[in-house]
Amino acid sequence: MNFSFNYQCKELQLCSTILVHSHSGFTILVSLIATVSSRLISSVPDEVKSHWSRQTPEGSALESNWNATFAAYQKKYPEEAAELKSIITESPGDATRNLSLQCLNALAKVVPGFIGGSADLASSNMTLLKAFGDFQKATPEERNLRFGVREHGMGAICNGIALHNPAGVIYVMTHDSIGLGEDGPTTHQPIEHIASFRAMPNTLMFRPTDGNETAGAYKISVTKRKTPSILALYRQNLPQLPGTSIEGVEKGGNTISDNSSGNNPDVILIGTGSELEIAAQAAEVIMKEGKTVRVVSFVCWELFEESVLPSGVSARVRIEAASTFGWGKIYGGRGKSIGINSFGASPPAPLLSKEFGITVEAVVDAAKSLL
Repeated sequence: MNFSFNYQCKELQLCSTILVHSHSGFTILVSLIATVSSRLISSVPDEVKSHWSRQTPEGSALESNWNATFAAYQKKYPEEAAELKSIITESPGDATRNLSLQCLNALAKVVPGFIGGSADLASSNMTLLKAFGDFQKATPEERNLRFGVREHGMGAICNGIALHNPAGVIYVMTHDSIGLGEDGPTTHQPIEHIASFRAMPNTLMFRPTDGNETAGAYKISVTKRKTPSILALYRQNLPQLPGTSIEGVEKGGNTISDNSSGNNPDVILIGTGSELEIAAQAAEVIMKEGKTVRVVSFVCWELFEESVLPSGVSARVRIEAASTFGWGKIYGGRGKSIGINSFGASPPAPLLSKEFGITVEAVVDAAKSLL
């Protein structure tokens, strides 16, 4: 299966222009700068100030023209305008369960026979195919299966469908760690589950960190119909991380940042899912101290390629808000592992992260102990 993404705008031309903006939220900052720099500004030759200032009305006119053109386009083509706006606007932080919902509904439009369902938790797992109704005896053309409150039964039914059809199966597992906080430690905070999924033969276990990796996990899952896939997703809103990509998921372990040369960083930080951001933040701290750091997103063990973890670099720190079981083969005999080997608790997520040591400080300290 090939994936092709095209976007065409009707009657609309895009241009990129440097504009001079004024934001009221920066009033204090601007005032401070003006006070400190008044003498420097007054010393700038008039011809230079005049040359620079001409950009302000020019930029303002270009922006006004763009806004008017887009408003007309939006009125004539509302759906296309909404799609374009989503492309050119920076994505806010979001939960991977919500990003998964977008992927599922996009796939349902283009993949014949793509059906879904939930064990009475579609609004929480975010698995509802919005363009379709419920699959029933009288409506066999619909695509949402209502399995009832029985997760084990749902899994068994999916296995049966896959065996009979045959069809590929993608299991969506949300609320993947202590990051969900107050929902409770016994029912909603998995600790050992991810390790057990990784131990299953002929199964791809994905723990994506953002929209890029969630889309990448689905791209692989829908093409590997003979290998069931599991996506462990979080519900808290987290940012899109620089360096992640759809293509990177295919490698299982993908470098998202690296300030070293010669494939020889001082230390490698390894993270998955919601903890990859912690690894990236820890890397910034360590880099400021003059060290070279590689940050690796370990989204899928089964697809892992050795190249991102050079054998000559034994200083490795792994972080995941789950059991440390099985990770020894990844971080090696000298490396450090930050995880949770006890049951969760009920306080808010920030308190839990601090209590269990799932923090930037913990990663930095572990890395320094290896350098």
